[in-house]
Amino acid sequence: MLKTITLLLGSLLIMTAATTTKAAELDPENTLLLDLKDGQVTIKLMPDIAPKHVERVKKLTRDGFYDGIVWHRVIDGFMAQSGDPTGTGTGGSDLPDLKAEFNDYNFGRGTIGAARSASPDSANSQWFICFDDCSFLNNQYTVWGQVVKGMEHVDNVKRGEPPTDPDKIVKLQVAADVKEKATDIKAEATEAAPTKETVKKAAAE
Repeated sequence: MLKTITLLLGSLLIMTAATTTKAAELDPENTLLLDLKDGQVTIKLMPDIAPKHVERVKKLTRDGFYDGIVWHRVIDGFMAQSGDPTGTGTGGSDLPDLKAEFNDYNFGRGTIGAARSASPDSANSQWFICFDDCSFLNNQYTVWGQVVKGMEHVDNVKRGEPPTDPDKIVKLQVAADVKEKATDIKAEATEAAPTKETVKKAAAE
């Protein structure tokens, strides 16, 4: 019985620690809120591994650049791509292209990478979200973000190259600019922390 309680407490602490870590990692200034037709997607930005790409996507987001842009290339089992104001896959912003910031982060489900042409230093405004494992892209495209919530809404984006009547980015915002969301994100780390009462309750059960 004692062994069972010990194992239960250990599992509880591991789970709460993982939840706390995930919540604590969400900084409102480096979190994007992506509104799609079916709901909101939360994206964690990664300035530690791709500072210039994160700086670019935040600037364009705050300029309203992405609002209303279509998902012009959506391949089932692979990825959904957007960020081109022309909707053709050949356009971008008026800002200069970015130098590659290749890193060791794995392209897994929900990972976001900067789209580019054949040149490694040609990323501008376009990006894609992986539906499934895309590890074959590792160290070839710059990872700058990861979906941490709402991936099911990305799954519902219409497929096609290009899709017929493509879905759009309803709105993209930096969480720090949305007061209630910024407050919620900051509160998550505190709420996720295990308390003595939680541990005692688990032991009693």
